[in-house]
Amino acid sequence: MAPLTELAGIGGTEHRYTVNLSILFTELPLLERPAAAAAAGFTAVELWWPWVDAPVPEKSELDALRRALNDAGTRLTGLNFYAGQLPGPDRGALSVPGEESEKFRRNIDVAVDFAESAGCTALNALYGNRVTGATPAEQDQLALENLVSAARAADGIGAVLLVEALNAVESPHCPIVSAPKAVDVVDRVNSVTGLGNTRFLMDLYHLAMNGEDLHRVIDTYTDRTAHVQIADSPGRGAPGTGELDFPDLLERLSKAGYEGRIGLEYKPGDLPSAESFGWLPRPLRGAA
Repeated sequence: MAPLTELAGIGGTEHRYTVNLSILFTELPLLERPAAAAAAGFTAVELWWPWVDAPVPEKSELDALRRALNDAGTRLTGLNFYAGQLPGPDRGALSVPGEESEKFRRNIDVAVDFAESAGCTALNALYGNRVTGATPAEQDQLALENLVSAARAADGIGAVLLVEALNAVESPHCPIVSAPKAVDVVDRVNSVTGLGNTRFLMDLYHLAMNGEDLHRVIDTYTDRTAHVQIADSPGRGAPGTGELDFPDLLERLSKAGYEGRIGLEYKPGDLPSAESFGWLPRPLRGAA
């Protein structure tokens, strides 16, 4: 794949890319992934909650992950709260009554404490599916309560709470499958907390899969956006494997005033993860 050299001039200083270690480098054990990302030229990484069955893992596991990040010289810049098994149609927990939302609540302080210890200032909270036995209004109220708690905890360490839209193709039972719906949740949480630290996570892959006008989303919501994630569509592969024009989209983000990080949240396909970054010149991979 030819490097997308057009990326070189976007956004002034170009060192804004982060690697999601929950979808890239998964051919390696979790604790080896930070070093692999560093060897590929990245100094900033993000993670989904790594312990899919444990909202409160053993302290030794948290300590081991923190050491792996530090030893590799990588900074954790984004972390998901507990959300069950990712990726998958059952993703998300905070709006699901019963055991799942209880797991989310137990995870809040653990995730925030770990984020603080790792220097991470962005935490992502995923809505859950619509379920039988509860009305949409009841689930939305539960979600609001849990998001408010998460936003307040995040604010305690100077972090932002991120809310993203998934896509209806892969998550047909998730109610948050458009940029306007996600931003509406952001606004409702900020209205209750008064903190203003709940922000939009603009995942261009999910939005493209939903058929949204990405130019319109960028122009309308960049000022409410604290993080961007990318993968090509269709296929969720690296840029250049699908139909999205990333030089155009990233330039538009820059012109709209976006100065945050861009998370690589794509599948490497048949390549080893380290060989899936040919589209991104190595000098652009470090973290500013």
